[in-house]
Amino acid sequence: MDDFLTRAGDFLRSRPALHTTPLSVTEKLRTLGTAAHDGQFPVFGRLERAGEVHAVFYRFPSRGLTVTSLTPEQADTLAAHLVALGYSLPYFTADDSTAAAFAEAWQRPTGATATLRVRLCLYRLGTLSPPESAPAGRGRLVGDRDHEHLMRWCREFAADVGEVVSIDAGSWAGTRFVEKRYTYWETLDDTSVSMAGVNPMVAGQVRVDPVYTPAHLRGRGYAGAVTVEVTRTALAAGAKEVVLYTNAANPTSNALYQRIGYTPLTDFAVYDFAYAAPQAS
Repeated sequence: MDDFLTRAGDFLRSRPALHTTPLSVTEKLRTLGTAAHDGQFPVFGRLERAGEVHAVFYRFPSRGLTVTSLTPEQADTLAAHLVALGYSLPYFTADDSTAAAFAEAWQRPTGATATLRVRLCLYRLGTLSPPESAPAGRGRLVGDRDHEHLMRWCREFAADVGEVVSIDAGSWAGTRFVEKRYTYWETLDDTSVSMAGVNPMVAGQVRVDPVYTPAHLRGRGYAGAVTVEVTRTALAAGAKEVVLYTNAANPTSNALYQRIGYTPLTDFAVYDFAYAAPQAS
């Protein structure tokens, strides 16, 4: 990981908001390390020309590929390279135009059929605008005593967004939720009603993820309140950019974040690949 970041770190840091996910993934692996899964380790790569990095990509075992922005020609080059190495991809994640280009590039040599799973909107904070009618209550950092409750809410969040993941005491350390710092929004009687997590700051950017309110407590402004709370904390800690993802098809969350000062940066797409015959892994 250190060698990869030595070569690709400047490229990733050149657009920290757009590269929020690979920045947080590589920082997590750099600081926490990673263990092999089924005898395999994560694969990281870069596209270079004349010694200059133009894109990076990575894949975890048995999972899809994530890549930074590519031109159609670069998508063709990457697809051909991965096919030559014998890779099979269950899904692919990239910004909207890159995802469409790679889906076509991957289909030609593999015959795979690409189906859009979800489109995500990446938002970046402009000027924070707390709502005038915020719900009564306060933010509280989540501590060790909250761990069981936090894991339950993370399980509920994952189910809401369609993530297939095990979240319990035994698996927690291997989940994408482990490295985050969490804040609860509590009502005046100390009842926790919403939560927001944030990734550690990397290259001056912080990503808010996840934001969750139990279904029976939604529509009361709690998600907006806790998002404002963690955003203020990130800015006070020196963050230059604060970002978050939403499901582009969810008008409620998209409107919420725009009301408090987040503006759309770009859309991302996740495509699932289906194959006519089994592919070598």
